[in-house]
Amino acid sequence: MGNHSIFSEFILLGFSADPQTQILLFILFLVIYLLTLMGNLVMLLVIRADPHLHTPMYFFLGQLSFLDLCHSSVTVPKMLENLLSESKTIFVESCLAQAFFVFTTGGTEACLLAVMAYDRYVAISSPLLYGQVMNSQLCVGLVWGSWGLAFVDALINILLAVDLDYCEDQTIPHFSCELSSLFPLSCSDTSTNFTLLLCSSFLHFFGTLIFIFFSYTCIVSTILSISSTSGRSKAFSTCSSHLTTVILFYGSGFLSYLLPTSGSPLEMIFPLQYSVITPMLNPLIYSLQNKEVKAAVRRMLRRYGSFFT
Repeated sequence: MGNHSIFSEFILLGFSADPQTQILLFILFLVIYLLTLMGNLVMLLVIRADPHLHTPMYFFLGQLSFLDLCHSSVTVPKMLENLLSESKTIFVESCLAQAFFVFTTGGTEACLLAVMAYDRYVAISSPLLYGQVMNSQLCVGLVWGSWGLAFVDALINILLAVDLDYCEDQTIPHFSCELSSLFPLSCSDTSTNFTLLLCSSFLHFFGTLIFIFFSYTCIVSTILSISSTSGRSKAFSTCSSHLTTVILFYGSGFLSYLLPTSGSPLEMIFPLQYSVITPMLNPLIYSLQNKEVKAAVRRMLRRYGSFFT
């Protein structure tokens, strides 16, 4: 057939076709997106401004907030535009670019959650050596390694997808572009693409989840060996926020990709969870369950309050 596309645009079906429902959804997701921006920007500002939070744990938390900003900004603005638009189209090139950034930010977040699990393991199992082991050079290297691994993996997958011919149904039953939803629209042989995507999923998601599982197995073993009840409670509390984020991210991601497709709009609940809802919830999870973050927010408010008065 040659390397070309019969059409230049995809149609993102998204949610309900009812105009009133679309307006309500637009208002809802706009509020969620603004809360996501505000919450994660405040978290970044607090971590940057407060010297008490200049530790490896909060360095990784700041990176997570930055990732959540990127991940939600890749999908939500286009989704908001389509809720107010009648055409709901997206250029093939723009769709591939969005799929690339979704893959990159999602893969980086999976790696970063695994890095944060290792950070908690070192903090609990070797508290006296924590500062030496989790030094600034290692922390920066782990973050860059997470970004680099996800970027290279996403680039390889996208470069293969660029060579596909899209000549079947041009409608995508989703609110954003992802590689798994593009392959069924192609009339080219996608077996290599599916195989590579499957390997990437095992590397980024199952691989990092297994690493997190073993890290928490060691963490639980260490905590149970602590004789003091207050010590065990304090150790568990340092992991609760991260564990909550892991459950939200991996739970919604696996349910989204592993459940059989039926064409129902309800299938988009789980993609919405990890693309839209979780980035908004993460700052709340880490601030509401963390005394140090709440204390830092109060100090920042007092500082800015005295500045303006």
